[in-house]
Amino acid sequence: MGDCCDPEGYSVTFSDRFARRLARRYQRRGLTRSSRSIVSFLTERGITDATVLEIGGGVGAIQVELLQQGAARATNLEISTNYEPEAIALLEHAGLRDRVDRRILDIAQAPDAVDAADVVVLHRVVCCYPDYQRLLTAAGGKAHRMLVFSYPPPNLVSRSVIRWDNAWRRLKGDTFRAFVHPPAAMLEALSDTGLRATYRWRGLGWCVVGLER
Repeated sequence: MGDCCDPEGYSVTFSDRFARRLARRYQRRGLTRSSRSIVSFLTERGITDATVLEIGGGVGAIQVELLQQGAARATNLEISTNYEPEAIALLEHAGLRDRVDRRILDIAQAPDAVDAADVVVLHRVVCCYPDYQRLLTAAGGKAHRMLVFSYPPPNLVSRSVIRWDNAWRRLKGDTFRAFVHPPAAMLEALSDTGLRATYRWRGLGWCVVGLER
């Protein structure tokens, strides 16, 4: 894969069917545990009237929660268009459509095309991007106050699951690949943008780190 996500592979993996499943899950059960940890980190530090930039926010569940808890506006960046119908439906149902700008854009490739925000969120995104340093550097440079991101724990289970999944995709001719990037190196990339880690949460499948200026 080069140094950026392959839009075709991303669209196949994160299909409209996948988006519908995420939207239904959120409508029935609310946020996942890892998503709740992200929202908790941000709201406990104050997000009243804050602007939010979410990179790869999918159907936008985290944005809905943050807007309902005081954030002013949100921008969502995606590589695939498959999330859009479900995301817009969720926003309209919540009465938030006019407070979210959804764009198709790879921030790592075009960082200057995105305005900075008070809060930057990357949930289940870094593991889908081969050049984590480029992605996190671009994201960190847009965070005025806080940034929070998640990644799969670099243990034997995660590595084995991702290795087998990538092998299966290779056999199918699917160009999408997942990655287990080194946590210390990811934090170093964000530290270079002036952010420092002040929050950590770990679940079975995801680790969450919150950083502040």
